[in-house]
Amino acid sequence: MRLLVSIAIAALAATPIAAQQVTGRPAGNFRLMDADGRAVTLGQFKGRPVVLEWNNPGCPFVQKHYASGNMQATQAKARAMGAAWLTINSAAPGKQGYMTGAQAKALIAKEKAQPTAYLLDPQGRVGKGYGAKTTPHMYLIDASGTLVYQGGIDDKPTADKGDIAGARNHLLAALDEVKAGKKVSVPEARPYGCSVKYAG
Repeated sequence: MRLLVSIAIAALAATPIAAQQVTGRPAGNFRLMDADGRAVTLGQFKGRPVVLEWNNPGCPFVQKHYASGNMQATQAKARAMGAAWLTINSAAPGKQGYMTGAQAKALIAKEKAQPTAYLLDPQGRVGKGYGAKTTPHMYLIDASGTLVYQGGIDDKPTADKGDIAGARNHLLAALDEVKAGKKVSVPEARPYGCSVKYAG
């Protein structure tokens, strides 16, 4: 049994993700280690909505949403609606935002963040596979595994915390529509923030 599990995990890790995920199509599965060194796959959350949030704690746009408490509030609302929240860090070693598991755990505690898991992608394989361009860059996958939203967290592409109050939270709006059985009215929006600090 252990051998079969090992083979299955190896096959999953080797499964390529399309260069760009297409809204309205099944989201590509992936496997990453979390801050505690445990393997997490997208597939294990099938049957519930999943939010993907690309993160770089050194980015002013990320700081806007965390220092104001907006990202934590969005996480709490999403989880209250039954969604899993996966925060992904695709910064390469030596680049701004890179974190070890211990550093990620300390960050979560400091910011009182509420992700289901904080995932480390130092090789950028998943980030590039999803076409993640900025931090934050948000994705919503519905309970059937279909990508239904990708883009910015809201419609105010600034680093100013004062803009949050008047912003339309695209992610929560999409999740509300998904939970109500409706079609997502804004399935794509321009992502904004700092560039993801990939290797090379």
